[in-house]
Amino acid sequence: MFNPAVRKVIAVSMLALTLVSCAMFSGRETAGQYFDDAAITTKVKDAFIADPVVKASQVNVETMQGVVQLSGFVDSSNSEARAVNLAQQVKGVKSVQDNIIVRASPPPRNDR
Repeated sequence: MFNPAVRKVIAVSMLALTLVSCAMFSGRETAGQYFDDAAITTKVKDAFIADPVVKASQVNVETMQGVVQLSGFVDSSNSEARAVNLAQQVKGVKSVQDNIIVRASPPPRNDR
């Protein structure tokens, strides 16, 4: 009745619908939540890139249902606090989990 290409599109659509409905009932993210979280992650990373204090390459950002988790190693407590503050200001962020570690400064070298 349908050509193979149409059947394939229908099958993929049905599979996607099944997966999304399963996610809703098992406590995972829906497709809409996933895309919202991806947008939040992007906005947080963009804020880090634009900021002169935070080194964006040092901080990892993950978002799940509006909760942003920050991790990585930064050079100062000022950078850590700034990263948390910037993430909290992004629209859609419900809370921020700070798992950032501040690296200890290496002792001065006495090369003579």
